[in-house]
Amino acid sequence: MTVAENSTAFARAPLIERLPVYADALVRATAGLLLMPHGAQKLFGLFGGPGLQGAQDMFEKKLGLPPALAIAAGVIEFVGGALLALGLATRVVALVIAGMMFFIVFAVHWPAGFFAAKGGFEYPLLRGVVALSYAIKGGGHCSADAMIRRK
Repeated sequence: MTVAENSTAFARAPLIERLPVYADALVRATAGLLLMPHGAQKLFGLFGGPGLQGAQDMFEKKLGLPPALAIAAGVIEFVGGALLALGLATRVVALVIAGMMFFIVFAVHWPAGFFAAKGGFEYPLLRGVVALSYAIKGGGHCSADAMIRRK
């Protein structure tokens, strides 16, 4: 079946059969977009964030981590979140995000236990697993990666 025939068959399929493609894109885009404000807090001081110097100070003094990791975390969250939302370079970006999230789980949140309300690791773990799933399967039909492949 050619790409045109496949596209026509997809368009003629009942709505219920077409929705899973969009549901996957919705999860990917939401996961990426929800990371971006965290990066904007660290890099630009937006949304009540500390800005770059404040983030570096927090990483070094409060967390005992190298200050350069604050820059890396901000870039991964902001730029990586945007790329994940678009589905561009999805597998690589998602793998980097997953790695960062699993690092955060164990290096920062693990001592506080599971629940986020007490500073625990439940949300970084969920974000890491979602990102890992996109690292494994890619961005899907409604991603920039797929659009590039189709051209």
